[in-house]
Amino acid sequence: MSEAIYKGDSNRITREYFDSLLIEMRHIDAVIPDTSFSLYGEDFKTPVMTAALSHLNNCHHDGMAELARGAKAADAVMWAGMGDEDELERITATGAKTIKIIKPYADNDVIFRKIAHAEECGCIAVGIDTDHAFCNRGQHDVILGLHMTGKSLDEIKGFVKATKLPFIIKGVLSTTDAKKCMDAGIQGVVVSHHHGIMDFAVPPLMILPEIVETINGAMPIFVDCGVENGYDVFKSIALGATAVSVGRALMGPLTEGAAAGVADKINDITAQLRGAMARTNSHDINSIDSSVIWHRSI
Repeated sequence: MSEAIYKGDSNRITREYFDSLLIEMRHIDAVIPDTSFSLYGEDFKTPVMTAALSHLNNCHHDGMAELARGAKAADAVMWAGMGDEDELERITATGAKTIKIIKPYADNDVIFRKIAHAEECGCIAVGIDTDHAFCNRGQHDVILGLHMTGKSLDEIKGFVKATKLPFIIKGVLSTTDAKKCMDAGIQGVVVSHHHGIMDFAVPPLMILPEIVETINGAMPIFVDCGVENGYDVFKSIALGATAVSVGRALMGPLTEGAAAGVADKINDITAQLRGAMARTNSHDINSIDSSVIWHRSI
């Protein structure tokens, strides 16, 4: 059975959920909106961020650093996924404000070294990708020959204590894990199913309001998976996200236009977000109101 018609395809389910959310218009008293926001002591022009991508040399020479140059040009947050230390140094050398996400390596010493290196590079935050610990057959994952394992709450607490940077957990898709993140002293979560890493996964925006209620303002909440346009960003923020990551939608612009292409795409998505904000009387990011979202049957 092809992926296009497979009912368990989490990416298709996520796209359908995005498209099931409708936006109520509110024109009276509306103004030109402000899309700026602040994160971990830094100011940005847009809540549209890159996703924690990796291995982009097939898109462009030194693709991750080129992606960072695009994020820098758009005054957006840059996220970095799996990569060696030299690559992270090239990324941060662009001046892009960067968040480093580390895989759940079986060897915790590797994680501690990467946390320390992220600090040395001037990253604004660091975190771990908890949802990449297992493969589909329930065994520990192996990525590029490197072994992964699941991480206990105590291990995560140790990672948090090892750094002065805000520590983020990527791959939160339940209130159960959200509560554990709060217990561990986490300072940011990414609501994500890692681009369909498990079939029949809950769409991030479907679970997002419950996670928002659980966290109750204690930390920023980020969303990724399948974000394609400014309306997706608007809907995510309306349902409680602090900011939103765009991944695959940036890969084509990176391939075709390098850093300028990435910046243009982020700016285009931000402009579409601004249009949705203007037509819903949302003066700034913080005033985007969840009551403008309507649900229709999928």
